Amino acid sequence: MSRGAKPPGSPEEGCVAALNHDGEGVLRGTRTAFVPGALPGERIVFQRVRRHRQHDEGALVDVLERSPSRVDPKCAHFGICGGCALQHLDPAAQLAAKQSELAESLSRLGRVEPARWLEPLAGPVWNYRRRARLGAKWVPKRGRVLVGFRERQKPYVAALERCEVLAAPLDALITPLSELLTGLEARVSIPQIEAAVGDDGVLLVLRNLVELSESDRAALLDFGRTHRVRICLQPGGLDSMISLDGSSATLEYRLPEENLRFEFRPTDFVQVNSEMNCALVQRAIELLDLQPAHRVLDLFCGLGNFTLPIARRVREVVGIEGEAGLVARARRNAELNELIHASFHVVNLAEPGGGSAALVGRFDRILLDPPRAGAIEVLPRLVKLGATRMVYVSCHPGTLARDVGVLCSEHGYRLSAAGVVDMFPHTTHVESIAVLEVDR
Repeated sequence: MSRGAKPPGSPEEGCVAALNHDGEGVLRGTRTAFVPGALPGERIVFQRVRRHRQHDEGALVDVLERSPSRVDPKCAHFGICGGCALQHLDPAAQLAAKQSELAESLSRLGRVEPARWLEPLAGPVWNYRRRARLGAKWVPKRGRVLVGFRERQKPYVAALERCEVLAAPLDALITPLSELLTGLEARVSIPQIEAAVGDDGVLLVLRNLVELSESDRAALLDFGRTHRVRICLQPGGLDSMISLDGSSATLEYRLPEENLRFEFRPTDFVQVNSEMNCALVQRAIELLDLQPAHRVLDLFCGLGNFTLPIARRVREVVGIEGEAGLVARARRNAELNELIHASFHVVNLAEPGGGSAALVGRFDRILLDPPRAGAIEVLPRLVKLGATRMVYVSCHPGTLARDVGVLCSEHGYRLSAAGVVDMFPHTTHVESIAVLEVDR
């Protein structure tokens, strides 16, 4: 049978052993099957619908024995929209599953176990998402532009009416945006919207593939006034973004506990969950165990989310980031908050010798918050900087485990603590934080 073809067979029963990294139920047997919507411990009826080299895709037909952790999804689009994968699982059980995934990754990939498990950080599970990249697609058969996330495992834009995880101001715009774009002459030429809410309002960035007519521009301006949102157009790369009415193309968020404010653009990387970001920053600061005389290195620092709170506590903090635009905003944010102990440098750490001018001298502490690929390329250089403690914030348990394993097995560090942060409830995304120490 060719790969991807439907295998023969009728509906069959099975018991779900676990969840995979995509939140699908795993059934083991002669051939492993992954079944969306199935939960560990359940006995189900399912149909094998597609064959892959090492597993089959399955479709859930019926649940014969329900998991006590199964709940009714809040969103009417759950199962079709790809934005969420776990709304049918109780939030406490979601968090436990993410903790288990982190522990399994550390043990299997890193061959390490933390001396102490940190209490998981969790917060509101609905209307938490302050930033999103939404697809937009003109569908003639529906007679409208669909606005939303992609369908689960498909390239199509889901036909959303609302979204339960988007921050309320963004959720309220789903249908009005669909109506707005449907009425534009350029309805087929705006495929994407970057939407963000800050403490000072809402900003939308429309990716326009053609120059907009005067009537389309007028419609967008009227929409902005009616819904009290700012609108930018992005005809090309990130540098092409321009405000439609000449207003600011930046938003602002705050860390109230630190009395700090940060300017950002909707296209910038910022943590999507405002409340959990505040909690994560506080935990990182606590785990760094900072002293006034310390010199600190913040790698992959972005626009200064961790750097500026650190700068309030130490004699010097050096922020390293590969994207020039983020470094410019980090410097601007330091000025806004009148912090003189922070410096920022544009460095591509993946390049041999990158950052040699910035990574000079010794550091007492290192914080790193890399992208999903992790920080494997830079680890040999970090261990030479003298820091006795590192705090590693990660968005991928696998690369965290790999990097921690290298630091412990090859460079003498020990994993003193680790834990999860529920940054993305109802998704399979696992945010985590780890503390590594070494004796000098």
